Amino acid sequence: METLYQIFATLGIDLPRFLAQSILFVTVYTILHFFAFRPILKMLAERRQRIEEAQQNAEKVKRQLAEAELRYQEILRKANDDASKLLEETRTTGEAHIEQAAQQAITKASAIITRANEEIAQDRVRMMTEVKNEIASLVLETTSRIVGKVLTDDDRQRLTEETKKSIEL
Repeated sequence: METLYQIFATLGIDLPRFLAQSILFVTVYTILHFFAFRPILKMLAERRQRIEEAQQNAEKVKRQLAEAELRYQEILRKANDDASKLLEETRTTGEAHIEQAAQQAITKASAIITRANEEIAQDRVRMMTEVKNEIASLVLETTSRIVGKVLTDDDRQRLTEETKKSIEL
């Protein structure tokens, strides 16, 4: 034990003070570990998970938008096919009915295309509204969690309006 004191004395270290400081360091580290490091790491893991969920939701919205675009293309293709079929049928009829049937087919095709375009426009507006509302909701939720306070109705309204204005898909 005496040699240990001599080694520490040679290095300029006071062994009792060194042991007291080591114990104090271990105590402070243990307290910080349980009351600071763990909650911070837990909070970071939760944030990472929320960000991943937000990215998954964004991908889901993109897929829905792509599906709506495919439906739009399918409706338009079907409308064009229907119009083509109607036009082909009018060509096969007699000379007297050709002109009359052609006019009816064109009118029907225009109505189908108009109706299809209206349905597509309505679907697109509805999807865009849903996307904007979902993104605004995610922004509000993320903002309130990041800021760490409950947002007032005015804050929510303002953030929702700003988010919807800034989204141009």
